[in-house]
Amino acid sequence: MVSLSAIQLCSKPNVEHNLATIEAFLKELTPSDEHIVVLPECCLFFGGTETDQLNLAKQNSVNNFTADALAALAKKYQLYLVAGSIPILLPDEEQETNNERFTNSSLVFSPSGELIQRYDKIHLFDAKVKDGQKQYLESTHTQAGKKLSVAKTKSTHIGLSICYDLRFPELYRQLRTLGADIITVPSAFTATTGKAHWQALLQARAIENQVYVIAAGQQGIHENGRETWGHSMIISPWGEIKACAPDGEGIITVTYSPEELAKVREAMPVMNHNKFTSKLTPYE
Repeated sequence: MVSLSAIQLCSKPNVEHNLATIEAFLKELTPSDEHIVVLPECCLFFGGTETDQLNLAKQNSVNNFTADALAALAKKYQLYLVAGSIPILLPDEEQETNNERFTNSSLVFSPSGELIQRYDKIHLFDAKVKDGQKQYLESTHTQAGKKLSVAKTKSTHIGLSICYDLRFPELYRQLRTLGADIITVPSAFTATTGKAHWQALLQARAIENQVYVIAAGQQGIHENGRETWGHSMIISPWGEIKACAPDGEGIITVTYSPEELAKVREAMPVMNHNKFTSKLTPYE
């Protein structure tokens, strides 16, 4: 049996606190032959400034402590951990500007604690939103990724995306083309945009690509006053909401069915019918 879980957090700008919260939820999980757990965007540090994220990336570049801590949790609890996202400092030769920059990166760890895939967020959230913050400029210190990523587990293939990517269906079609059976969406949607679009976009991405979608979100009012939507969901290839988290921190779990996946794809082979093609470069 393969289990799919999403952990919903109200992360603080405190790595140790957030790690302890994540581990508390992992302890609750029922043993499974294979378990895939998804954390939200900025799972280990949220509620500070973009400069705070940059400083965390700098600290992490010295001893890799955030990635190592997440790898240790995957190994301790014997699961595939899609570690939402963390800031990773770019080496000097990869900087696109004279300013220090980092990638907003989703890391996938195997049950042995091995890093098996990485995805750097391609679409950066530079937008005006009718909420308390008004303006979001993720590109201030974040450099956009350029490659698609699919992680292979023993039983399935996981396509990786992050938050604002959800509004760009071309990315998800390419992940399906690369073999994704599941697509993960670690997020920190604003309360305003989440209420309006979160569920509709998630169901659309699941339906049009015939994949399971695991969307793990930040939820609540954070220390910097930002309010995130939550409503973490796991959605079937037919677009059914299999589980949805209530407000507050929590965890949801469903059973992955390769039989359901195959049935949906056989009945309506949209990938064979598709007349439009485009291609981005995947990570090797």
